[in-house]
Amino acid sequence: MARSIDRSFYKSKAWKITRESYLASKGGLCERCLAKGEIVPADIVHHKMWLSEENYLDPSISLNWKNLECLCQKCHNNEHFGGKNAQKRWDFDKDGRFSILS
Repeated sequence: MARSIDRSFYKSKAWKITRESYLASKGGLCERCLAKGEIVPADIVHHKMWLSEENYLDPSISLNWKNLECLCQKCHNNEHFGGKNAQKRWDFDKDGRFSILS
């Protein structure tokens, strides 16, 4: 069964400000690539503790810089779809809404 996260969170002023300021604070670079000595632009501000229906409205999780990480598309895809520890934990429901898989 999928749980829906309201897409309006990602369109909110609070998220946009948090995302842009965090991205700028990291120089717009992928943190995982930088740790390996590679300079790669970040495309995504990723939540380390993945957002769920139960926590996405909690700013201590959804807007907390300690829970954020700048990632390039390749590292983000690896987090969600690749590697031995990755699990597909999200999808889109029949209406095209972003959903977290349980």
